[in-house]
Amino acid sequence: MEAITCFSSCGSHTPLVHFSRSQPRSSCSLEHLTSRRFNLYFRHLNSRIGRPRMAAPLQVSASSTTGASEERLGTSTSGLIGAHDLLIIGPGVLGRLVAQKWREEHPGCKVHGQTVTVDHHDELIQLGIQPSLKGGDAARRFPYVIFCAPPSRTADYPGEVRLATSSWNGEGSFLFTSSSAPYDCNDNGPCDEDSPVVPIGRSPRTDVLLKSEKVVIEVGGCVLRLAGLYKADRGAHSYWLEKGTVDLRPDHILNLIHYEDAASLSVAILKKKLRGRIFLGCDNHPLSRQEIMDLMMKSGKFSKKFEGFTGTKDPLGKRLNNSKTRAEIGWEPKYPSFGQFLETI
Repeated sequence: MEAITCFSSCGSHTPLVHFSRSQPRSSCSLEHLTSRRFNLYFRHLNSRIGRPRMAAPLQVSASSTTGASEERLGTSTSGLIGAHDLLIIGPGVLGRLVAQKWREEHPGCKVHGQTVTVDHHDELIQLGIQPSLKGGDAARRFPYVIFCAPPSRTADYPGEVRLATSSWNGEGSFLFTSSSAPYDCNDNGPCDEDSPVVPIGRSPRTDVLLKSEKVVIEVGGCVLRLAGLYKADRGAHSYWLEKGTVDLRPDHILNLIHYEDAASLSVAILKKKLRGRIFLGCDNHPLSRQEIMDLMMKSGKFSKKFEGFTGTKDPLGKRLNNSKTRAEIGWEPKYPSFGQFLETI
């Protein structure tokens, strides 16, 4: 009779019984002999390795499968975020332009846009931006993050900025778009990146911005203080034209930067992967309120007529210069002045 082989729980092959062809037949039946030899074998096997444990291999297999699944899941999840993927918190006018310019610099990357409502998600999808609600990206970390949301929609702006920093994995850049308002100058005098800022406690508006900037600098992010943003139908000039008459002084110096230029400067800073720096964004061509509206009226490209400024007591402004930012980042604006922009429309 040939050897009978079984598979033990440990996976080895063990011969159970071997009858030699020359072995004399017993008076007992073959069925009884075979049964006795099986029983003897299992008693011998149990004495050496204990009882066969079928559950253990199953547990190991299940555990190994689960572990492998978790490992694959982790790899898959991290793989969803590319080395140049960007998260835009507050993808409004500026954020959408940043998305466009970022994709031009990094073809094939993914751009995500985080919002507080779903109102504009369809628009974002059409622009190639993957939308999500605030908190929806809590489990994901991005190499590049830009915070463009205004302070007007939250009671705790520094807290919102701090929450946003948790979406950054620390590898590329985190950029917070702030305002040039914190610079402590209100006499139409010169001001640059190194000029002093308003002390905490003097102004609630600047307090919010400075506390938010502090959060960003502490985690190694960068700050871009932007002058007055504008485009053809958006900005101070558009608001004043709509009003017709404005109760502000006409000689207040205003500083401007086109939305496209603010976006290109933001992208240029993000690409530098700098840490803990503050930059200034402006066109280096400050104008008084009156000069801005005069240029608009002379352009002949606006149907409405501006009547004028009537204020006399409000503060003056400042003359911003960001030559240091331009030199370090290697950036120049597409629109060097408001007047030159008007010539293009």
